[in-house]
Amino acid sequence: MRAVVQRVTRAEVTSRASPDDPWEVAGAIGPGLCVLVGVTHADTDATADKLAQKIWGLRIFDDEDGVMNRSVADIGGSLLVVSQFTLYGDTAKGRRPSWIAAARPEQAEPLVDRVVASLRGHGADVATGRFRTDMRVDLINDGPVTLLLET
Repeated sequence: MRAVVQRVTRAEVTSRASPDDPWEVAGAIGPGLCVLVGVTHADTDATADKLAQKIWGLRIFDDEDGVMNRSVADIGGSLLVVSQFTLYGDTAKGRRPSWIAAARPEQAEPLVDRVVASLRGHGADVATGRFRTDMRVDLINDGPVTLLLET
């Protein structure tokens, strides 16, 4: 699994099932983390749990001395988790990405749900996007702090 983790002051994802539908807010958070999650074929429940543990304990929030020494768990922040198959786009052979490494929705959706459930099991307040819809993510990246995690 891959995740792009951004420290945010706020984040919101809107979605729609088809171009004729109106955009609706699917999830929104205040201070915390916006996490884009991609799944590949070899990923399992164990991979999802490991990623969730890493996200929950990631120390990228400032302590009282201005040092990145606190996690989202430490600050009581929220998480916005959005599925993102394009994290497995491969542009090694040209300019049009290949999606071969990205898991099919039937495999990816339960694993993204597993990451969310695992985070909630740790006590996290988690908002999500909607799988298999068009989504727009609006956020204010704090810092900016952006990391790529892989498990």
